[in-house]
Amino acid sequence: MNDYDYSSSAANPGVLAAIFGVIFIPFLIIWIISVIGKWKIYEKAGKPGWAAIIPIYNYIVLLEIVGKPVWWIILLLVPCVNIVILIWLVNLLAKSFGQSEGFTIGLLILPMIFYPILGFGNYPYLGPSASEAKFAGMPPHDSFNPNPPQV
Repeated sequence: MNDYDYSSSAANPGVLAAIFGVIFIPFLIIWIISVIGKWKIYEKAGKPGWAAIIPIYNYIVLLEIVGKPVWWIILLLVPCVNIVILIWLVNLLAKSFGQSEGFTIGLLILPMIFYPILGFGNYPYLGPSASEAKFAGMPPHDSFNPNPPQV
């Protein structure tokens, strides 16, 4: 009564491999380009570049670069909170290299373009979140004082 041949409905392994390759290879290329950019960013900040490829440790090094305590790694493990913290860390990373929130959006949306730009570009590391570095010698901005002091 059941004359159905289950082996005939199995997908062709070559087709599955092709579909996997079409999906996996672009993601692999994007990941490699992003890691190369992060490697250079870490080296600019005086940290080991190879830390960009080690899971969890790369976030510990990122926390050191942006000047946040290492216990924040726990916040990256909490669902929903981790999204906010990751966006915040990427913003602090951009600030550490003297970039604005627009660059942060670029790092979040197009990491394969903006991480290499930050890593290979002429953006010096200014210190943890650049609040201490005051944007490479620029006078501090005081929104209450229309005439900031000249350096």
